[in-house]
Amino acid sequence: MSSFLKYYAKLSEIADFLLHNPELGYKEFKTSSKIEAEINKISPELKVEHYLNTGLKVTLTNGSQKTIGIIAEMDSLYQPNHKVADTSTGAAQACGHYTQITTALAIMNEIITNHRLEDFGANLAFIFTPSEEFVDLAWRKQQKEAGKIDYFGGKQEAIKLGIFDDIDYCVSVHAIGEDFDERTIEINCDLAGFNFEYFDFYGKASHAAFAPDAGINAQSIATLFNIALALQRQQIKDPNRIRFNPVIVGENHESINVIPDHIKMGTDLRFFDIDNAQKLMNRFKQAAEGCAAALGGSVRSERQVGYLPLISSKSMSAIVKDVFSADEKIPGLIENRGYTMAAGDIGDVSFLIPTIQIGYGGWNGTIHGDDFTLVDPEFVLAIFPEFVFNSILKISNNLDQVKTYKKTKEEYLTELEKMAK
Repeated sequence: MSSFLKYYAKLSEIADFLLHNPELGYKEFKTSSKIEAEINKISPELKVEHYLNTGLKVTLTNGSQKTIGIIAEMDSLYQPNHKVADTSTGAAQACGHYTQITTALAIMNEIITNHRLEDFGANLAFIFTPSEEFVDLAWRKQQKEAGKIDYFGGKQEAIKLGIFDDIDYCVSVHAIGEDFDERTIEINCDLAGFNFEYFDFYGKASHAAFAPDAGINAQSIATLFNIALALQRQQIKDPNRIRFNPVIVGENHESINVIPDHIKMGTDLRFFDIDNAQKLMNRFKQAAEGCAAALGGSVRSERQVGYLPLISSKSMSAIVKDVFSADEKIPGLIENRGYTMAAGDIGDVSFLIPTIQIGYGGWNGTIHGDDFTLVDPEFVLAIFPEFVFNSILKISNNLDQVKTYKKTKEEYLTELEKMAK
């Protein structure tokens, strides 16, 4: 029996604990403690580096010149309707991040228990990262204004702090939110980047029946702006790789017989071409100003920097495919999707170094939905981690086949500054 199957019962306990103790980003204190306790059980001699209050990093060094980072995301999603949501915070494991943690622990256990570190052609760094989900935004904005964070994404903050300075390649994994007839993995799927823009439209309140002519309807400005964005879709370059979704945010407290004097709208913009996205964001802002002026009101806008696109390393994925071809336990492979408009801050890591994300099935329901559930624990907690172990092992011993690049932290932060303009 492999160490992965032997470790399966213990991982099931850990997975159950994490499932029933979901935490939002930058608040993963129980999760972090559980991970560190297990690392200490695997080997009390392992040095755990702490960052961002909840983040953890463990580096296993065999004297190699290069280091492969293994990512495990720690946070949960805000999904209060999930059957095992935290009733006080609304957090729920509706994205499967907790099985990224169990995958990383299973790989670490195999390396330490069976003395496998010398088999690798690279050092290994296990990086447990907080705050991938872009939620709890009001609280994070408060943290930013207080100077505690600069970015909402945990990997963004980790990069800024230098956690990735010594990493040359990165392997991540993520649940696939689809039902499959067979055990399935996915490779070669890029993710979009995104920005948020908020617009506060201001008008003038008045009695809607007695003196509508004395008012300026902020709701009408917002409606006009929504139409302007819809009409702009005709002018979009490469429209299949652009998404935006304008919505009214917050609560409307106006009386039905009062002309509304303030409406707040927001939209994301999901993209792969950063320069084109910046042009679109500026056109959105221009449209908002024009719509407000057309009806006699005003607008104030605010930009929230999101994540960069994940551009997957095709050469690393090719090595993973070779491992898949030799693996009889996993019959299903998706390799032709190309991209999805979903996003994650793993894209920020891919800006710095060659990065891949391996998807895995074993779930039922809708990802991010209230019914997302693990249905094949043996695959997700034992078979898939062994596959990832074998993939990292082969990548580490074939780095000469990997197209390599390394950008600096300063180059990365400059890119984020560009997104903010």
